[in-house]
Parts: sequence; structure tokens; C-alpha cells
Amino acid sequence: MLTIGDFAELIRALPDRLLYSRSDLLTPQFKLAEENRLTMYYAPFGSTNPGAKLAIIGVTPGWTQMEIAYRTARRALVAGCSLEEASKEAKTAASFGGSMRKILVGMLDDLEIPKLLRLDSSHDLFGIAREQIHTTWAIRYPVFVRERNYTGSTPVIMRSPLLMDYARRVLAPELSQLPQAVFVPLGRAVESLLTILESEKRIPATRILHGFPHPSGANGHRVQQFTANRESLRKQLETVLG
Repeated sequence: MLTIGDFAELIRALPDRLLYSRSDLLTPQFKLAEENRLTMYYAPFGSTNPGAKLAIIGVTPGWTQMEIAYRTARRALVAGCSLEEASKEAKTAASFGGSMRKILVGMLDDLEIPKLLRLDSSHDLFGIAREQIHTTWAIRYPVFVRERNYTGSTPVIMRSPLLMDYARRVLAPELSQLPQAVFVPLGRAVESLLTILESEKRIPATRILHGFPHPSGANGHRVQQFTANRESLRKQLETVLG
């Protein structure tokens, strides 16, 4: 499995910028694989939190998360942080960053996660209560379709040998290291993938939270889906975490 150590010197050598451009990071030195229109790149998202109560699982890091992760990791490495510290800082800063985090926090608050985990706000999961959450993606490394964010469709994950290989080799072992966590898939694409991994006995059974919509602002059906599934989601969480 890849680690930040495999790319540390390349990350240190990146220019010092306020923001990176695609020409800085979507380069051959960080490219991992290609399949038809899909291209996968490395990003420093390797840390695991085995004590987590929630595992939030997106499709794949988008450009915004990738850029934040590289910028944070470079700053940490240049400052003399260890590889593990740099990777952890990068993941904490980038996980569901931007407007998506605000929407996600609001949804978790609505499901009474703070009450179940004894927090003031779900926002604490990305700060002082970071030990209670594990953030990851169905495909850990950023995937693009001709430099545009891959969204889990065209193709769907299950029809891509490349993506299914990474899900089985990287995601399944990662989730199996979280003995207390509820698996919260963001959207149907990730939920369908987890259901397959569960049926293949690659991840623990009865831990998937079913019906949680993707919190992207671009998901026009998000509010309707969440409202329709709210009570079911609350009951599932209470069963596991209550």
C-alpha cells in the first residue's frame, strides 16, 4: 500500500504557493493509474483512526481536497514534521473540506449525532473530537474524468476494474480496522459499493448506514432524500451508537 513516504521528496519539492493549480499536481510524477477516461493520482490521505465511532465515506477526493492535502502536507514536511504527522495534518485539513463540510455537519447535527457521541456539535468531529471520526473515500486517491472530478458515475464504480480493485485492496482492509465504527456512505454509489463488499465478507456486517444522501451542494435531491430518510437514519444510528 502506498504511503506518504513514497512521495515525500516530490511533495517537499513542490513550489511554495498560496494555491496549487492543476498543472502543479495533475502530473506524471503523481499519476497512479489510467483506465479509459479515468485517471487516478496520489494524494496524502493515509492515516487511520481505529477508535472512530463514525466512518464517513465519500466517493473519491475531489480537486479541492487534493489541493488542500498537498499544500498542508508540504508545509508540514518543510517544517520538519514526521511523515505520519504530515499525512494526518493533510487528511484533517482536507477531509470533506469547503462548503461540503458545512452541509455534512448540519446533516449530522440533525441526526442527533452530538447527543449520541456526547458532543456540543458535529463540527467538533473535525476538531477537538477528531478521535471519534474516520474520514475516507471509496477510492482513497483522487480520480478525474478528463481532469474533472469523478462523481461515482460514468462509469459506476462497480463497472470499473481499476476502481473495484482499489476498493477491495485499500478500502476494505481500512474499514476492517475500525471495530466500533458505523459506516456512513455519502450517496448511493458508495452505499452500493459497501453492500457488495459486505456480501463478499470483506468488511464487517450490519455496520452500513443506509439512505444517507451525498452532501454536495450540487446534489439537487439532497434535502428531499434526507428529509424522507431522516427517521430511518436516526433509528439506525441509535441501534448501533445508542
